[in-house]
Amino acid sequence: MQKLLYFLICLCSTFSLHAQGYNITVQLKGYQSGTVYLGHYMGKTTYVMDSAQISNEGIAVLKGPEKQPGGIYMVVLPGKTRYVEMLMDKVQTFSVSIDTSDLSGKTVYKNSPDNDMFSAYNKFLSSQSDIMNDIQQKLAAARTAEDTAKVRPLSEGLGKKLLAYRDNIIRQQPQTLLASIFKAMRETEVPPMPRKKDGSLDSTYPYLYFKAHYWDDVDLSDGRLVRTPIIENRLTRYFNQLVAPIPDSVILEGDRLIAKTRKDKESFKYVVWWLTHTYEGSPIMGMDAVFVHLVEKYYVTKQAYWVTEEQNQKIIDRAFTIAPNLIGQKAAALPLVDTAGRPKALYDIKSKYTVLVFWDPTCGHCITEVPRLDSAYKASWKKKGVAMYGVKTEGTQAEWTQFIKDKNLVGWTHVWDPGYKSNYRKFYDVYSTPLVYLLDENKKILAKRLGVEQLEEFLDREAKGTAAKR
Repeated sequence: MQKLLYFLICLCSTFSLHAQGYNITVQLKGYQSGTVYLGHYMGKTTYVMDSAQISNEGIAVLKGPEKQPGGIYMVVLPGKTRYVEMLMDKVQTFSVSIDTSDLSGKTVYKNSPDNDMFSAYNKFLSSQSDIMNDIQQKLAAARTAEDTAKVRPLSEGLGKKLLAYRDNIIRQQPQTLLASIFKAMRETEVPPMPRKKDGSLDSTYPYLYFKAHYWDDVDLSDGRLVRTPIIENRLTRYFNQLVAPIPDSVILEGDRLIAKTRKDKESFKYVVWWLTHTYEGSPIMGMDAVFVHLVEKYYVTKQAYWVTEEQNQKIIDRAFTIAPNLIGQKAAALPLVDTAGRPKALYDIKSKYTVLVFWDPTCGHCITEVPRLDSAYKASWKKKGVAMYGVKTEGTQAEWTQFIKDKNLVGWTHVWDPGYKSNYRKFYDVYSTPLVYLLDENKKILAKRLGVEQLEEFLDREAKGTAAKR
């Protein structure tokens, strides 16, 4: 199972299991010097956790005082371009002999039943490589649906062989790590579509059944799966393809899965971390509400035991900065003044929509985007009941007013906060410019961080939705 990896220094904490530790003797044929590394998966990412020098006899010993969590590990050869995957679980003292002429076929383990099974499986995969290559070549050469259909029996036959091999391990060795991995790799089999009362097929059934049974064979209380790519792949597919991209739906499903991890610290840590990381930086507008929920439920309550007090506080501070400007919230008041120093508060603007723009006349991106916003406003947004409320963030007053004049930004309400008394950066999470919010007539946040084209599309959808309700 060879792949080219890059390796990162592991930032995740390793937990002491109060055992004798690990001791892996590596015999490398053809080497008399160099460094071998011990790595492991954390989700799909790999980390280096240890290293050892190769002796003149081609032997290196990777050892440590703490027993490691079960999972897929790897011995990385000098140069870090080739490696051998192996399992580590209950038995963590064993030896491995590696012949670099055939890493999959000639690697031999001693005193490691888990790896005897794993090695046998890899050799079985290698024995099927000719069939796999034949299928791939025929699929690549297929020009019609008929050509593709001819390959299907070969592909299905190979799939059945692989499933039969894995199912045999699951039946005979149900408590082993390899059995847990193979179970988690199973695809949910969807029964034929039932018919509705009117006799038509229920087309929603496959999706609903697949989603309902997606996690049936994945033991989320088995922390060993965290140190494999399986859990991350499963989570990514589930939330990208099966869960509606709506904050309430994601929050419900996220909490439900986290509850299933409670019996294992490694699983709980990983799933909470993955969800937090994924939805803090989600490209889908509004998903930052998921991040805020996770922080309030798991970090504020100090359940995220793997982060330091300082790290925990930074995460909480970030969530509390985002919380006031979530989609659906009332926008924070902005008691600002215009170019002449007259009060022009945000809530003084009476319009169906308000486009709130934080911008800087010295910012290169603003110099391009603000005139584009103005063009769209004059061309169509104004007719839709949009008012423009522009807030200066940086640059001098002279630079600001000159830019407004040069670009003919008339029709806007241009404001600033000379003494920074409104704390707008905190309430609107202003860390880069231009930053655009769309507010409704009651100043509720409808959308944020949109470009001109996205804002145009959003306003069109809003107009169609309003018309449909009439």
